[in-house]
Amino acid sequence: MKLYLYGYRFGIRTSRKLEREAQTNIEAMWLLSGLRPKYKTIADFRKNHTKAFREVFRRFVCLLKEWKLIEGESIAIDSFKIRGSNSLKNNFNDKKLKQHIEYIDNKIAEYEAQLEQADKTEEKEILANKIKEREAKKNKYKQIKKQLDELGEDQVSTTDPDAKAVMFQRNSVRVGYNIQASSDAKHKLMVEFDTGDVNDTHALAPMAIASKELLNVEELSVLADKGYHTGEQLHQCNSHGIISYVSPKDRSARDTGVYPVSAFIYDAKHDYYTCPSGSILCSNGKWYKRSDKRRRKQNDTLFKRYTTKDCKTCTSRQLYTKSKVNGRNIDRSEYAYDIELNNQRVNSNPEYYRQRQQITEHMFGTFKRQRGFTHTLLRGNEKVLGEVGLLFISYNISRSISIIGAKKLIDMLKKHASNFNRQMRVILSLFEDLKFQSWEVQKS
Repeated sequence: MKLYLYGYRFGIRTSRKLEREAQTNIEAMWLLSGLRPKYKTIADFRKNHTKAFREVFRRFVCLLKEWKLIEGESIAIDSFKIRGSNSLKNNFNDKKLKQHIEYIDNKIAEYEAQLEQADKTEEKEILANKIKEREAKKNKYKQIKKQLDELGEDQVSTTDPDAKAVMFQRNSVRVGYNIQASSDAKHKLMVEFDTGDVNDTHALAPMAIASKELLNVEELSVLADKGYHTGEQLHQCNSHGIISYVSPKDRSARDTGVYPVSAFIYDAKHDYYTCPSGSILCSNGKWYKRSDKRRRKQNDTLFKRYTTKDCKTCTSRQLYTKSKVNGRNIDRSEYAYDIELNNQRVNSNPEYYRQRQQITEHMFGTFKRQRGFTHTLLRGNEKVLGEVGLLFISYNISRSISIIGAKKLIDMLKKHASNFNRQMRVILSLFEDLKFQSWEVQKS
């Protein structure tokens, strides 16, 4: 563990390089008390203890909270992407599989046409083998398509099943992981982390709730960019006592020359909208479902539709709708209140929201540029999280040293270890007493 923390602190991650450090680097030799583990031992330790690394990180976070280095009042959530051990050619989606199968069908048809015209036996054998190879590839792609349908996912990777095709800088697509992370506002120390989907749309609430539970606080403020702005996620945060400050999304609707929705005033008490001309738009009280069929996993959202009959006689109709038959209607989502509340908080506290970049983005530059963490050495979600845990532990340690100094940190850790050992001795003595009492009862 000491060797890994030392290695990840200075961007040395591979087992063979760590083996060399243990044999040649005086600092590493001192840390290991002269031990010289082989690369296989080093690699197996990381592979087999991924859950333990994450638990060590969480316990250290709790210690930092106890020492007041983590405040637990405001956190910022953001993500960074790392490459996985899976090439782009071994990542498939429905469109890509259809293209491959269509290409193979065309090639098979071409070979069959050549086979009919071939005269020599040797030439026929070559074409027959080519057809056989193409059929084998076609069956392989069909199996992958079947797996994709069974999983109900948008994509599947064959080398590392948990890795996804994600968008990196400059719109380049690579297969890897989208690491979600939260950091505390006081000293910019890492609080929690996890792997997310290909984007940040559904990551806000899980990360915020996990951070709140780990910090064991009643109320928490969370800052995030517009990629996390989703009504359902904001609603979950409000339900768990988390105050969100998420940058509002820009309206995707283009300017059509009619009044935008923001020009209509909503009355929450009486549940209606008032248009700029003074007409009232009411709903019939029913909730409708809007299904997002662009994804395999449909996300149904509920909404109410508000309309008015005044559009038929309105002299300014062209300013409200382009429809020649129906009047203007407004759809209000079930999460509209949560969205409005969040947007109001952000707009009224611009200086507070501006802290987001200062809190969470600088350490991602440290991970990638200074420590070389641009790709993972392991496969699978659990193992990748274990490696991220090692990185974050080393970062929190080095950050704590910068804040309070190495000597004070060592003294505080020693004091904690002493208290922990004392508590363990008390627990063990209780077990011994219970064991003795049980033995006395059996004897009598």
